[in-house]
Amino acid sequence: MTSMPVLQVSDLSLTYQIRQGEVKAVQGVGFELARGESLGVVGESGCGKTTIGKLLVKLLDPDEGRIRVRFPDTASLKGTEMREFRRHAQMIFQDPYESMNPRRTIYDIVSEPLAVQKIGSVMDRVERVSETLTSVGLTPAADFLFRHPHELSGGQRQRVAIARALVIRPRFVVADEPTSMLDVSSRTGIMLLMQQLARDLGIAYLYVTHDLAVARYMCDRIAVMYLGKVVELAETEELLRNPLHPYTKALLSAVPVPDPGHRREPPNIRGDLTLTVNPPDRCRFL
Repeated sequence: MTSMPVLQVSDLSLTYQIRQGEVKAVQGVGFELARGESLGVVGESGCGKTTIGKLLVKLLDPDEGRIRVRFPDTASLKGTEMREFRRHAQMIFQDPYESMNPRRTIYDIVSEPLAVQKIGSVMDRVERVSETLTSVGLTPAADFLFRHPHELSGGQRQRVAIARALVIRPRFVVADEPTSMLDVSSRTGIMLLMQQLARDLGIAYLYVTHDLAVARYMCDRIAVMYLGKVVELAETEELLRNPLHPYTKALLSAVPVPDPGHRREPPNIRGDLTLTVNPPDRCRFL
């Protein structure tokens, strides 16, 4: 890992206007990611984790803030610059059953980024796709090229999703809960695979998850989100050993412990839940 950041995010915000007022889905988020580093974003459903991932790969446009992935300001890219940006930032979606066209073959699915980016001839693409399928553990690749998604297991489909994201050799990948739809044995294999690819290819990951155990295993640092804001960000072991924010402490207190006799002190949380619409201009957890 080098000190040169692959990704720089500053003051990132996105607000949705609804009839009752404003929902601040993401507000004032900022961080950096170095080559080969993995940052976990954790929090409850609706806190803005997936929204941040979509903003970083330009599936959504922010209201404010700056995103730098090779380009000076990714947030303002259009046209041909946007296509060039896609060569450096990709996303692995949560559900391998819904994120693939069931009518297309595995070769079509994985080679599509190469076709869009006009990389190589047809034979070059067959070779690149075969190499990528092999790297994600789908071997021999020739047995998978012309199969369809319904012919694969859940773990195999997720490996195809990873291959699709990595086939153009991006610098940065958003992984949106890539193991949540899988059984335990497949989940372990996918996590090991992603760690190996980060080491071999130097890919920086933003790893979106609600599972602190997965975040501890996969990530160098963890950012804790609550109602659109990052309330705490630290090195993984430091955050788990010495959480500072009361919401982080509450999350950790909810992690199951494999000991029936273990007893925890309940977190000392006072007050009611903050409304998501027109939230007050203060810490959202108070």
